[in-house]
Amino acid sequence: MAGQTVIRTYLIRGAVFFGAYVAINAAAITGAFDDLQAPGSYVLALAVAAPVIGHIWAILDLMRCADEYLRALYARIFIIAAGLALALWTGWGFIESYADAPHLQGWLIYPLFWALYGLASPFVLRGAR
Repeated sequence: MAGQTVIRTYLIRGAVFFGAYVAINAAAITGAFDDLQAPGSYVLALAVAAPVIGHIWAILDLMRCADEYLRALYARIFIIAAGLALALWTGWGFIESYADAPHLQGWLIYPLFWALYGLASPFVLRGAR
């Protein structure tokens, strides 16, 4: 695929997956699922996770379809963000265990990863010039 088409496809997929994620969570926040019992609560949890999985697939497909140069840049940013997210999350886990810090929900790793992806991007891209 041409460069613009690859990015446009990723943006559309990202919008669809994030839209589904926001819609499910907005419904949950407004009480749509308050009376849900197991196994329905498990289905809801998996339904919220499905768009996250879809978005990861979309970014990996973007890398696969991009030219070698962009693939290398996207992969480098992805790896740096993943490594930082794992290191920070593990560090916080130890702070929770040993210093009685407040517990953070596990799903927060995903927004942390994307925040770090956004923070790492300019540095990787500036170094590539």
